[in-house]
Amino acid sequence: MCGIIGIIGKNDVAPLLIDGLKRLEYRGYDSAGVATLVNGGIDRRRAEGKLVNLQKLIETNPIPGTIGIGHTRWATHGAPTQANAHPHSDGKVVLVHNGIIENYQDLRRELSAEGHNFETETDTEVVVHLVSHYLDQGLEPKDAVAASLKRLDGAFALAILFAQHHGLMIGARRGSPLAVGFGDGEMYLGSDALALAPLTSRICYLEEGDWVEVSANDAVVHDETDAVVEREVKLTATSGAMIGKGNFPHFMLKEIYEQPAVIGDTLHTMLNPWNQVVTLPKMPFDPTRVSKVTIVACGTSFYAGLVAKYWFEQVARLPVEVDIASEFRYRGADMPAGGMALFISQSGETADTLAALRYAKAQEQSIVVLANVPESSMAREADLTLLTQAGPEIGVASTKAFTTQLSALACLVIGMASARGAIDRAREQALCQALTEVPSRANDVLIHDEKLAELAHEVAERRDVLYLGRGTGYPIALEGALKLKEISYIHAEGYAAGEMKHGPIALIDETVPIIVIAPSDNLFDKTASNMQEVIARGGRVIFMSDAAGVEKLGDMAAATIELPTVDPFVAPILYAIPVQLLAYHTAVYKGTDVDQPRNLAKSVTVE
Repeated sequence: MCGIIGIIGKNDVAPLLIDGLKRLEYRGYDSAGVATLVNGGIDRRRAEGKLVNLQKLIETNPIPGTIGIGHTRWATHGAPTQANAHPHSDGKVVLVHNGIIENYQDLRRELSAEGHNFETETDTEVVVHLVSHYLDQGLEPKDAVAASLKRLDGAFALAILFAQHHGLMIGARRGSPLAVGFGDGEMYLGSDALALAPLTSRICYLEEGDWVEVSANDAVVHDETDAVVEREVKLTATSGAMIGKGNFPHFMLKEIYEQPAVIGDTLHTMLNPWNQVVTLPKMPFDPTRVSKVTIVACGTSFYAGLVAKYWFEQVARLPVEVDIASEFRYRGADMPAGGMALFISQSGETADTLAALRYAKAQEQSIVVLANVPESSMAREADLTLLTQAGPEIGVASTKAFTTQLSALACLVIGMASARGAIDRAREQALCQALTEVPSRANDVLIHDEKLAELAHEVAERRDVLYLGRGTGYPIALEGALKLKEISYIHAEGYAAGEMKHGPIALIDETVPIIVIAPSDNLFDKTASNMQEVIARGGRVIFMSDAAGVEKLGDMAAATIELPTVDPFVAPILYAIPVQLLAYHTAVYKGTDVDQPRNLAKSVTVE
């Protein structure tokens, strides 16, 4: 989603603002801008499109000033034009905004009636005029902001400057994250720690409803009642070096190749390879008394939840419901006593998932969060937080976040199955051993990169692609189709292989590649039958299986990718990697923007 950076500095801040915005490019955006305070006034530069357009504008028309704010915008209200780009200003107030102001139309009508003139189509501009309205009534900036926040409905993070108050920057958050950075005679605001990484390692994360007065040497935090509160200042290990591409042409490929390491890092936090035991963080609830698991997530995280459903039900013998976060709470589901609700989000800030978490919390569910950001809103509101160790994921299409989610979920399932007596010690050891081998086997999968790149040439020429799988292979088929759609813009669908006979088989002809996910498990023969039905109708199959599967059916397929032989329990973690690589190489061959595909954002912090 949109990105924010604000700096009260000692020297011209424009270069630092641009650098900060570059670190936020991974979130997705379609316009960008910066504003500074200069000689009692406000100076702005804005450009639609990529950040390089803003850089060129500033090179030809420099913008001075030691205090400033910057923004990358992902359009919600109003087209992605220069006029709608942030920062927005009326000459007295200038601000940037992440999120959505839901009641902006009512406020706009009210302010227009009082003589305020609006120049954009955005919901954000109404905040500028609302704050100015209260300034015109004689309120000080902090009081004008406090009064304005109480009038706003929706989700937002704000960074605000005032033309006549050079040493002051005000930030606020409700539903969207915002961090305060502490420097040496300099202070910062940022959407996340990554934006501030080279500037400071001392970060304070605002809590829900907080707003903050920032000066050159201090930050005064207020809660939603306007009372002054203390918020912990933490040291963060996030650094600018963590987001370099190294020798890789794209972040996505770099992150695919990081998977053996980050899967290992994630497993090491919960799995002891020597005694083959999973050790989970202390649970604030009794796992033996959990009556049902409800898993809620969006996008790729939802598919991780689908894999976990198979694992929980087969291994831990727990009934599971998996739901899309944007649909879940609107059903008004009655959640059972003693239930555990598991929320999966790479950022820990996904708006729909966070809202669903609060719905489940109100129904007295035990809240478990799986996230990659320990300071995120969801992690802070959970009863139990499990952390992946993926590190910053810059490519919009999730890769290493997905496989580390699966790795952590596998540990959670084993831990709960053991605690509930659903598996004996021998099975626990076998599953732990299988997980221990995953990083090495993931490295083996990467050997097929060149062959997948060759296959991508054919896939790139097609209009439609189908992915088939059974059991835990079905969510991987869904994920493979999503990856291809996201970055290559080819229409792709994932199906449970047994469902082909119920309609989708009508789509099969010699022009449609079919990617079959088929590890040698108890469902392999069923998948083989479905694959033969497809081939009999002219379908061109790309077959992904292990040595035993390739020996049985490899000759029938147009192409095969032989993956390592592993316990079926961990197969979905490994089979995710070749579908990622196939999507990546297809997108490269087509010449699309791999890391920042059109219309997509990394972290969806609005509903």
